[in-house]
Formats: sequence, structure tokens, C-alpha cells
Amino acid sequence: MGYPDQRFDVNLSILFTELPLLERPAAAAAAGFSAVELWWPWIETPTPGQAELDALKRALDDAGTQLVGLNFYAGRLPGPDRGALSVPGAESDRFRANVEVATAFAASVGCRALNALYGNRVEGTDPVAQDELALENLVLAARAAHGIGATLLIEALNAPESPHYPLVSAPAAIEVVDRVNAATGLGNAKFLLDLYHLSMNGEDLGQVITAYAAKTGHVQIADNPGRGAPGTGSLPLERLLDELAGAGYTGLVGLEYKPGDRPSAESFDWLPA
Repeated sequence: MGYPDQRFDVNLSILFTELPLLERPAAAAAAGFSAVELWWPWIETPTPGQAELDALKRALDDAGTQLVGLNFYAGRLPGPDRGALSVPGAESDRFRANVEVATAFAASVGCRALNALYGNRVEGTDPVAQDELALENLVLAARAAHGIGATLLIEALNAPESPHYPLVSAPAAIEVVDRVNAATGLGNAKFLLDLYHLSMNGEDLGQVITAYAAKTGHVQIADNPGRGAPGTGSLPLERLLDELAGAGYTGLVGLEYKPGDRPSAESFDWLPA
């Protein structure tokens, strides 16, 4: 299949960031994309005012773009926080407060995939207690997502860039996916397969695809090294996407790469016209 037959969406939290948030959907549409995704846009608060939520919905609607993926509140991204749901105290409370707001917004724009970053290990806190808190909050999120017909995504990050994040391999993320599904009985928790993060961890990407394509709810890509556009590094992304298609993955592939020292609109020259 390769790139010409692949369906892509663009992550507006890492691309088009040279523009204000509300101008990014139109810029993505002008670049040829009808589907977009976002990290939680309001990093300072898990519960923005209704006016802010409505303004983002209007921007998406006016541009004719479909929001296909949204992160739950996860602290400051990009940055060192890397998630809130397994962090005891205020951050976990913020995550729970966000669940209702994020799922309501997702429902209002027809978004059917919600990503819950697991959260860093906290010095002096029992990892077992963090995992118990994580499962409790992921069950809450999975049930809320199920209520709007959405998938809950669990993502593995990479150890070099997120050394305190415990899910730094595909098997570690899949184990959490399975635990959440066992706890809820809903089956709506899925793996977010990010080829960049997994390659940074040194995993055999072909083996990951073969083993976990059936449990994959979304795919994201960037080249390695550098987290740039395909072709700027050495990952065989076209072959890997063909392998995903051959393994039965039919969903969108999110472009979650840095555009480099050029406008984001110029970073899609690797795609066919």
C-alpha cells in the first residue's frame, strides 16, 4: 500500500504550533487534512470555561475538520510531567475532574478516541500504590469513554525522553490495556502504537505490529532520530505502515512530528500530491 493509500490525520499540538490554537484547524484544512487530533489544549487547567470549549468547536466546524483524537489532561505537554492519572494528590484529582469535561467535549465534536497518559513515577511513592490509582482512574475514564461510544487509548512513551514514565515498551502498555478491559468488561481500551516512541526504546517494530495490531486503536508516526517528518531520519515508515495494513489495521495514522525550522505547511512534501 504505502503512503499513497494511507489515511493520515495531523496533530495540532505539535504541528501548526506557530499559529494560535483556533487558527490551526483551518491551516490543517488548507494543507489538505480533514482529520486532526490534539493533546489536551489547556495545559493550565483540566476544566476550561465553556466559552473556550465552544470556541475550539467552532474553529473545528468552520474549518471542516474532524477531531479524531484527544488527550485527557496530562499536565504540561510538551514538558516533564507526562501524565497525571497515576500521580497521587492534586494531579490525580485534576485528571478525574477532566474526565467529564473531556468526554463531554469529545461527544460534542464527534471525537471517538481519548488518550490517557499513564503518569510518571513519583519519588518516595510506592509504585504499587501508583498502579492501583492508575487502574482506578483508567477504569473511570474507560467507562466515561464508553458512554459516548469512544475508545480509551493507552500509550507507551520512550525511556530516553520520559525516564520516569513506567510504560516504555509495547508489552507494558498492552498489560495495562488488558487490565483495564478485565476490570470494566467493556473492551474499549486499546493500544496507541507510536512508532517513534517504540523505535526510541529499541523495540522490534515488525514484531510489535504482528503481536499487537489487533489491540491497536490508533497509530502515530515520526521519524527517528529527531522526531521529524518521514524521510528526515532512518525509520522505514512506509514499509512499517504497509505491515500494519497487512496485519489488519484500518484506522488513521496520526502525524505527530516536529516540522523543523520551516512552517508546518511545508513539512508535508514527503506525501504524494
